[in-house]
Amino acid sequence: MTTQSPRAAARPASLDAVLSCAWDAAELTASDVIAATGLTRSTAIEALDALTAAGLLRELPNARAAGAYRKGRPARRFELRADAAVLVGVDSGQVHVTATVADLRCTPLGTARTVLGPAHDDPAERRAAVLATVDAALADAGRDRADVLALCAGVPAPVNTRGDSPPHPDGFWDRMNPGLRDALARVAPLVRVENDASLAAIAEGTRGAAVGSRNYVALLAGERLGAGVVVDGRVLHGAHGGVGEMVAFDLVEGVGAAYGLGARAAEWAAEAVARGEVAPDGPLAAASAAATPLDGRQVLGLAAAGDPDALRVVQRVGAMLGRVVSVLASMFDPERIVVSGAVAAGVHQVVEAARAALPPGLHLPAPELDISPLGADVVVTGAIAEACAAARRHALDLWAERGA
Repeated sequence: MTTQSPRAAARPASLDAVLSCAWDAAELTASDVIAATGLTRSTAIEALDALTAAGLLRELPNARAAGAYRKGRPARRFELRADAAVLVGVDSGQVHVTATVADLRCTPLGTARTVLGPAHDDPAERRAAVLATVDAALADAGRDRADVLALCAGVPAPVNTRGDSPPHPDGFWDRMNPGLRDALARVAPLVRVENDASLAAIAEGTRGAAVGSRNYVALLAGERLGAGVVVDGRVLHGAHGGVGEMVAFDLVEGVGAAYGLGARAAEWAAEAVARGEVAPDGPLAAASAAATPLDGRQVLGLAAAGDPDALRVVQRVGAMLGRVVSVLASMFDPERIVVSGAVAAGVHQVVEAARAALPPGLHLPAPELDISPLGADVVVTGAIAEACAAARRHALDLWAERGA
């Protein structure tokens, strides 16, 4: 883990058990706690009172006051104080930074987005921009740094379990993760830095297309390909965090480089126009002649509208995706591969073509190929989920340190 965390404080195990119950339930009573944990009634009530005094739980009106009382003594009811602290999820991309603040139940409270210019390739400038985006999101939520319990940030670079990225031949990974773990420690007591595709995989398993699956790959596929790999329910990292890096596709015939689906669609459409392979009066030629260069979304949109020239490009991109899926399937044996990120909204035809292009001779059963429902904020969604997991593990340690 890349989480910076306090040393666990000595305390009754009943506190951890009851807080875990509260995190999983909309509300709970002592009877609910007993049924879930096997604690005695006196111990359950003691723990509920202690957590309420610490500010992590809130006592609700009893069943009589809530109108649900029938007979006998009304039960005392409690809930997690979702507003006791906040979580922060960050997608620190090459060009865009998004930060979202959520309560302890992962309900979003505020968001800020920043577009980075060329100057932000400087490590100090990038760190400052990420911190400023986090502060803007906190302001949007009406909170400040003192309220933050846990923060997780995703970056487009391999990240090991300590939050560090290895050197890159041209320094790209160093620029994308310029000591963010230490910089973000100014904001939160619990900090994790993770590869963006790995966070996308966490998001897909938490609330996306891979819920309930223990073996799957999330494929971030916009401008570049990146994979978050989950095997037997665990996100894989490797010695340097490079499990999901796609440089091997430079050597795969029909793929040639780790360019994403949108980038490939734009590249191959422009090549087809330049070679005169499209109708000169067709939509693709007209889009190419516009003042701005083609981008992948335009090509995918034209294909969805039925333009035959764009459809041929999409078929070629789908065949490429089929090869990528085949290689990932042979390497990791997933039951499903999920196309994630902003590009997912427009890739239905690409995915259909990829399914048709999967070779029939795979030795292992072919994985399901799915499209993420989580959109452009999939990395932030995964980051918040990881921040929440860290908060659940260490909230009581931090409350003890605060003297609660």
